[in-house]
Amino acid sequence: VQLQASGGGLVQAGGSLRLSCAASGRTLSGYGLGWFRQAPGKEREFVAGVMWSVGTTYYTDSVKGRFTISRDNAKSTVYLQMNSLEPEDTAVYYCAAKPRIIYSSLGVPSYYDYWGQGTLVTVSS
Repeated sequence: VQLQASGGGLVQAGGSLRLSCAASGRTLSGYGLGWFRQAPGKEREFVAGVMWSVGTTYYTDSVKGRFTISRDNAKSTVYLQMNSLEPEDTAVYYCAAKPRIIYSSLGVPSYYDYWGQGTLVTVSS
């Protein structure tokens, strides 16, 4: 599976961005897709994930109510709609995929097999 992330940019605090991650190479049935982020000097952290086949979603607490993960099966694309952005959301955002992942493992970066190249999100105060 090849993943291509896009949609990052510079936005003011309180603004919105939508990230996209287009997958190619094989069907995503049975896959888990996740968004992670890594700020300078910090470890990569989980943001949101979705079980592709059933649509079940999972979010880290700091983004609940502000971010929404969704998928378009026809386009093999997963999105991350980010609203009410805060300077603390500044990071490189990565999408990742894992076949046959279980729901409880969506938030664990080491479980993922495939990673996109990352897209930079900068939120100014």
